[in-house]
Amino acid sequence: MKNIKQKSKLTIQNMVSKLAKQALGPHVFALIAKTEHGLFAVSPEDFSVGRRLLRCGSYGAKEIARLKHYLAPESTVLIVGAHIGSLTIPLAKHCKEIVAIEANPITYDLLTINLSLNGVSNCQAINIAANDKDERIDFLLSRANSGGSKRVPKVKDYVYYYDKPQTVAVEAVSLDNYLEEKSFDLIVMDIEGSEYFALEGMQKILERSKVLVLEFLPHHLRSVSGVTVEQFLAMIEPHFSTLFIPSKQLKLSKSSFKAALQEMYNKGQGDEGIIFEKA
Repeated sequence: MKNIKQKSKLTIQNMVSKLAKQALGPHVFALIAKTEHGLFAVSPEDFSVGRRLLRCGSYGAKEIARLKHYLAPESTVLIVGAHIGSLTIPLAKHCKEIVAIEANPITYDLLTINLSLNGVSNCQAINIAANDKDERIDFLLSRANSGGSKRVPKVKDYVYYYDKPQTVAVEAVSLDNYLEEKSFDLIVMDIEGSEYFALEGMQKILERSKVLVLEFLPHHLRSVSGVTVEQFLAMIEPHFSTLFIPSKQLKLSKSSFKAALQEMYNKGQGDEGIIFEKA
């Protein structure tokens, strides 16, 4: 029953997305939302972040507040999966420098437009996918939820294909190689199931970082990257000593990482940003 309801919701979302695009015309690339954090160009088809910005004038307020807690004027930040900049732009006001990585070429164009619209000068935007090695990978350009764009999943689930995404080849790199000796106080990662591969390719960067915040969704581990909780944690545990799970208001030591995340995995529970810190 749950899967039927989810499919019905996604089907309706896709229909509304297509109608919005058709009504506006084929040459409309973006709409402008005036929000509490500035002006944002959003895709007319985006039924998720874009729709929230257009209708509510804000997105991710709680997440932004949590992340600001880890920033100081001299902080450096790496955002992997920057999307259109809904986190990048407000956080840029509270740190020295941000590197924003976005793999979707269409979304990357919106990101650069939004950085310009808001006069952000301390952000370097890069159009690549974070990976375990340098190669080209097949990538889905989701339309109804552009933030759901991702590497081609190992399991072809309806939830990844309901809006008939285009598949393109994108450049994927090891961030240890690409960013060389750069260090970051805060790393924020939301890349729809590619987290395991990105983490494997940035072990040196993780060693030099202070805080890692990343999305945890069991279906991404299982169906996109095809890894276990144990394999996922193997990329993280050597570098961090505590874990905070906001959705559960739970802070854990390293010895409890696996049990807590395995329980969430078994129950199908996710969190938009679990937080790993050094002691």
